[in-house]
Amino acid sequence: MARSTDSWDESDVRIRPSKKGSRPRTKDRPSHDDAVTGRIITVDRGRYTAVVGEDSGDERIIIAARARELRRSPVVAGDFVSLVGDVSGEPDTLARLVRIQDRRTLLRRSADDTDPIERAVVANADQLVVVVAAANPEPRTGFIDRALVAAYDAGIEPLLLVTKADVKDPAELLSNYEHLDFPVIISRTSDSAASGIDARSDDGLSARLNSDAVSQLRAYLEGKVSVMLGHSGVGKSTMVNALTGAERATGGVNAVTGRGRHTSSSALALKLTGAPAGSWIIDTPGIRSFGLAHVDPDRILRSFPDLEPGTDACERGCKHNAAAVNCGLDSWVAEGKAGPTGPARLTSLRRLLGSDPRLEGQETKELGSIS
Repeated sequence: MARSTDSWDESDVRIRPSKKGSRPRTKDRPSHDDAVTGRIITVDRGRYTAVVGEDSGDERIIIAARARELRRSPVVAGDFVSLVGDVSGEPDTLARLVRIQDRRTLLRRSADDTDPIERAVVANADQLVVVVAAANPEPRTGFIDRALVAAYDAGIEPLLLVTKADVKDPAELLSNYEHLDFPVIISRTSDSAASGIDARSDDGLSARLNSDAVSQLRAYLEGKVSVMLGHSGVGKSTMVNALTGAERATGGVNAVTGRGRHTSSSALALKLTGAPAGSWIIDTPGIRSFGLAHVDPDRILRSFPDLEPGTDACERGCKHNAAAVNCGLDSWVAEGKAGPTGPARLTSLRRLLGSDPRLEGQETKELGSIS
């Protein structure tokens, strides 16, 4: 005979165990007071390589996996992180990355100019070295302008390195930036004709890299964390090898497309040889596009100091685009106040603002592949 439910007690009630375990949930996380600090030098398929005890007698390389609570937080080369677990650095050991420390700077990009999702590229950099070749592949002012905007937006100092200057005089290219205050280093291959080496090829560049350019660049890199960014085939990895003693793969230029071949698959931080502590170069991988959707249009304008004063004559609310009526930038450039390259600079600005329908898509074609 069935018992009445009125006579039930707790011994009659079966409680199913939770599939997720019986431990109560809590928002409190361990403090990890025993964590050690490491600098991320590369990221590869879910594994994070960090250097711990930097520039000390106990410097070591640690491989780590990211803690579950950080799975939505991007970790990039240059990040300082907190590590727990096995931090001995012994072979076949794995530490746990539990915290991303505050970043001083963050270089970002978006997939394109319409993608609102920003992607972290490098953290805690002091300087962005934009590398272009005077020819083979042809330099792109659109790429340089984008890199400058990204650098200024991140609070990183830019530097322009022009390679293969003996193949073509870079004077016309550099005239676009004569009003801007940032260092420019020109590299020529030395005695390439006399040695029978084709200076246009990457092998020629590697064999006869100009020592003066290496020395000049080294002076700017010492004591800083610098990011190298440039199209494939411009000699970026060759310069990194010369400065660090590394053996990063180098690639030439495709004779049909005029574009370089990708040789780097992930960002890698390398120490500058014979330099003070804290001197790092981060060689970046190929990037198919360098969008600026995350950058406010006003900040883009501030990246063009040769044009910005012209906006003082603009009407309130002017968007400074080609459709704007009485935009002060038009008269500023027409009167020659931005110099002889003013018209080209204004075109570039409006292209970055995405405001000139005649140029829609042209920037993507200009960018090509970045490595």
